[in-house]
This record gives sequence, structure tokens and C-alpha cells, in this order.
Amino acid sequence: MTSSFSDIGSVQTLPQLLSWRATQTPDAPAFRAFEAKGQAWTTWTWAETAARVAQWSRALVALQLPAGARVAILLPNGLDAMCADQSTLASNCVPVPLHAIDNPGSIAYILSDCEASMLIVGSAQQWEKIRAAGSEFPALRAVIVTDPEPSFTPTPPSAHAPAVGSLAQWLEGAAQAVELAPPNPPGPDDLAAIVYTSGTTGKPKGVMLTHRNVVSDVKAVLERIAPTVDDVFLSFLPLSHTFERTGGYYLPIAAGSCVAYARSVAQLAEDMQTIRPTVLVSVPRIYERIHAKLLEKLSPSPWKMQLYEAAQSKGWQNFCAAQGLPVPQADPAGGWMNALPWPLLRALVAQPLLAQFGGRVRVAVSGGAPLSPTIAKCFLGLGLPLVQGYGMTETAPVVSVNSLQDNDPACVGRALPGVEVRIGENRELQVRGPIVMKGYWKRPEDTARILAPDGWLGTGDQADIVDGRIFIRGRIKEIIVTSTGEKVPPGDLELALLADPLLEQAFVLGENRPFIAAVAVLRADEWQRLAGDLGLAAQDPESLNHPAVHRAVLARIEKSTVSFARYAVPRAVHLTLAPWTIENGFMTPTLKLKRAPLMAHFAQAIEGLYQQKPGAR
Repeated sequence: MTSSFSDIGSVQTLPQLLSWRATQTPDAPAFRAFEAKGQAWTTWTWAETAARVAQWSRALVALQLPAGARVAILLPNGLDAMCADQSTLASNCVPVPLHAIDNPGSIAYILSDCEASMLIVGSAQQWEKIRAAGSEFPALRAVIVTDPEPSFTPTPPSAHAPAVGSLAQWLEGAAQAVELAPPNPPGPDDLAAIVYTSGTTGKPKGVMLTHRNVVSDVKAVLERIAPTVDDVFLSFLPLSHTFERTGGYYLPIAAGSCVAYARSVAQLAEDMQTIRPTVLVSVPRIYERIHAKLLEKLSPSPWKMQLYEAAQSKGWQNFCAAQGLPVPQADPAGGWMNALPWPLLRALVAQPLLAQFGGRVRVAVSGGAPLSPTIAKCFLGLGLPLVQGYGMTETAPVVSVNSLQDNDPACVGRALPGVEVRIGENRELQVRGPIVMKGYWKRPEDTARILAPDGWLGTGDQADIVDGRIFIRGRIKEIIVTSTGEKVPPGDLELALLADPLLEQAFVLGENRPFIAAVAVLRADEWQRLAGDLGLAAQDPESLNHPAVHRAVLARIEKSTVSFARYAVPRAVHLTLAPWTIENGFMTPTLKLKRAPLMAHFAQAIEGLYQQKPGAR
């Protein structure tokens, strides 16, 4: 693969981006993945990557799909997912990335809605579950299985079903496509993806992103974050998420950085030790989990907790001073240990924490959801170079991000180069620029509601812009208005609740109610500790409803929400130990709570909260 482009500024499409990179640094490491057969990490160079993509592209050309045909990709992060995406783009078709652990019904809906001509899936069992969902797929011509079971048997196409074959057989037939003329390459305004939104309410919508949208965003992020050929990314967010696609996949191609694919979220801690990444692209949930485990480990030892508080406090003071932010007083929780010198506190507390990330992270980007001030203070205070950004699927997705030299964690940074922002009616943040989507797939009415004719996109988020910095204040539609007229942003409140290691998940409610209440999932080990302290049997489900438990939890909630107005503090709580997951329908594939199903599921318990005196349980 050769490229005629002398610099990245001339690149206009994603196939051109990979071609340019393979020409610039052909022998540099591009991707690393763990090979199960050899039980070892394997590295591919950019030249090898380009050759592999070319093989996949020839096989795709052999299918003779029309330009713009949709190719659905239902694979976990890895080399196959990357090759599927790149070959689809090179063939002037449109990738439709699907979340590998989404439920079959949702996937079937998307396949039907986007009129996919081809599906690339991990196993034949996954395909059978999708078929069983009952949707019709009249446009679907082929299903390619990348990891077929030993009993897998290819099936030819029929009047009611597409051809189903294995990846190995499909690629073997690539040689037959050599004589076929390659398709015309895509242009900047052709679609580079249809990415379906999470669907927290109603059916998911397909966001149409062009090559111009994605490449413009990549170039702007490259200017702000500035990764290099020496950087190593660890990829663990799903590639169906635009945050990972742009920030953890296309951005490293532009920079020439190496991407290592984590084996799983469960093995993430071990993979960080092995890969030792220099750049992390993550959602706040990952940092929240590490923070919760840290507090869980420290809480049994008062002196260790005090040492941690002192290190965090002094480190946070140092960070604020370096960034020109107001420097707070020392946290009294650190006690006499606040007098210890920073080098000692760093060695005892900060360095062991940073070692959990591999010990050489030079920038960690947090996006996809708001970052809790508690989490920011912890990691920034202890030396993790954490920057928060903001975006949405409809903006490819990054709108703004802090830089290491201009980092106020209370905001989401300044707008990227070439991106305009303003505050519209109802304090809504609006965005305009080359990153803004073409529209929603087959939904012109929905497009018109969010995208004005002059190019301004309504984000649905309330915000303030102060000296160029964007401060997100909450979702317009999610603002809770109590029966007393008080307005409460649930997202900020839920972030505060989750700073307590006892609470694994939580959502708050109170729309047209006299006060705010909460439903929370308790972390199992912390629950056992609390139940033991109260003399209760943790294994008895009724213990969750004991008045002493509710008083203890509400007291902890009050402590976590000390910075909130009194009317915003939950005054009643319902507790459970059953987690909310994608599989049980309470979370989206991007790990956001589905409020409507949760409200319906807990409807009886919620009514009970409001039929008694607050705090009486």
C-alpha cells in the first residue's frame, strides 16, 4: 500500500489515513493482540496491517456489493474487528459497528433498520440468536463467522436466509477477486459509519457520520492531545462506541501509535501491567472501579486511610498550583500526616497507585460521561495525568477536551480547533463545524429537531462557557423538578453517591414528588462489612430493609452530598444487591442507565418510599 499524500493535512478519508500511515512508518508496531492458541502477545506492523486489510478488501469486492452498502460488524475489539472496519471503508461501503454484548433483539432491529447487506459476527450461535429475534432481513446477503464452532457447517443462500460461511473460507476466495476492478474510493462526504445511539429511551437511532466528520475530529484531537509514534494505547472500550473509534482507533493511526487490544475488562488490571500503556482512553466507570477498590483496601486501616488523605490533599494542592487554579486548604482528614513531605507521600501512596496503570501513563482521557470531582481529585492529586473531554455520537464524537497544560477538571475543556460552540435557549450547548453529523438514518424529522439548517446542533446539555472553557450543567430532559418546584440534575447527584464504595450503582428520582429518593445497588463485600457492623445477617434479604441499614446508608449519602443543596439530598432509599447490566436490560451497551426500565422495575418499591415518612425505615 502506497500513499501519495505528503502530510496528514491532505488526508480526507479514512482509507487514505491508513494508506498514509502505512507509507510513513511501515515497520513500526501498529497493533498488538493476545493469541489464545500460542498464549502470547503478537505484534503487527503497519505494513502487515495494510496487507491484511487488502486481503479482506479483495474478499469484500468479490461479493460485488453496491457502493454505500451497509456492513454490520458484531465483533469484540481485536484485529478482526479492525480489518472488518478498514476493508469495508476501502470498498466504499459503510460500517455499522454493533456492540458485541448487546442483546439479540436490539441487534436484529439495527440490522433491519440499516438494511445491512452483510454481517460479520464472532460465532454461529450469535447469528442464530439474532435470527430467532423475529426480524426480517431482506437486504442481508451474507453472514461471515470469524470463530466458528467445531460443528459449524456453511450454508448456501436461500429465499429466506443469507449465505453463512466462515472467515477462513471467505478469505481463501479472495484470490478470485483479484481480476475484479476495485471500487471507486469514498469521498469526504460519503458515509464512514452509521453508529446507533444507545437508546436510553425508545429505539436506537442511526447516526450518519461522513469521512469528513471523522477525519476532521481526528485531526483536531491530534492537535490537542498530541500522541506520538512512541505511544502505546490500550484498547478496552467497545469499538462500537464513537469515543473509542475516534480516540482509541483512528487517532493512533494518525499519530502512528501502537494499539494493544485488552483481552477483557476482567483482565484489564493484568493487561495494564503487561502492556504498560502511555495513553488511556476510558470512561469514568473504569476510574470509579479502581477508586472503589482503593478505598475498600484502605478503609480497614485508619492510619492507611489518613496517609492516603494526606497524599491526595497535598498532591491536589500541587496540581491546582501548577494549573493556576485556586489552591485549597489542606484536607483535615489527613491529620498530622499533612505535615509529611510530598516526596515521601508520593513514594508511599501515589507511586503504588500509578503502578496499577503500568507506571508510565502520560495522558489518560476520560469521556462518555461526566467525571466525578471526587475521582478527579483522587487521580490528579496522586499524579495520574487525567484530562476530561466532552462529545456525543452526533459530533464524531469529540467536541472539547482539556490539555495537560490547561486542565481544569471542573470543565470539559475548550472547543477543538475548527469547532464552534455557543449557548442557546434554555442554556443549551450548541455545536457547529465539520464534526457535526450528516443526520439520522431514515429519520428526517428527528434530524430536523436537533440539527438546524444553518448547521448548529443542539446537544441537549445545559452548559456555561467561561473564558472559553465549557462547563456542563446537566441534561435538559433529565432535570428532575420536584413537586415543590426545586430543580435537581440527577447525573451530578448520582456521581456524588457513587463516590462511596458501598454503592455500586445508583439512580435518583423525584419528578413531581415532594423530595428526592434513590435506588441503589450495594457492593457485596462492603454490604457484608456494614451488615456485620450492625449485627445483621448479610445473606438474609430482609436485612436490606432493616431501619438501621437505611439510617446508615442515608447518613453516608448525606456525607457524600455535602456540597449539594439540602433539597437535592436523597431522603429515602431502596437497596438491592442485584446489579444492573446490559444483559438484564437496565444498561445500554455504553454503560448508561436505562431509566425508564429501571423506574418500571422498581415502581412498587418507589411508591413505598413516598408512602412513608422520609428516613423512617
